[in-house]
Amino acid sequence: VQLQASGGGLVQPGGSLRLSCAASGFVFSGYGVGWFRQAPGKEREFVAAITWRSEATYYTDSVKGRFTISRDNAKNMAYLQMNSLKPEDTAIYYCAADRVFGDYDLEEEYDYWGQGTQVTVSS
Repeated sequence: VQLQASGGGLVQPGGSLRLSCAASGFVFSGYGVGWFRQAPGKEREFVAAITWRSEATYYTDSVKGRFTISRDNAKNMAYLQMNSLKPEDTAIYYCAADRVFGDYDLEEEYDYWGQGTQVTVSS
């Protein structure tokens, strides 16, 4: 079982990045997907989540209207499009998969985790 997050980097405020999450070793289409982030000195926090077949998406308030989560089950991929980035978005971003997908904003609900990708928003 593996989740591989990628696409992070250094971007100026107002810029965009697209994170990708590649899944392997399990039936990806049977799992909800979440993105979490952890800023330096802070606890990991929920960012966004998407249901098994993209019926519903959820976002934390601070990213609503700027971030978009999506998935492609045929490719075993999930994505997080991040626009209008702010310095406070700087963090390590993690993707995770949850078989039950009940409390999608709780990290303890998730079964599998990727290794994280660093996003730095700075001028």
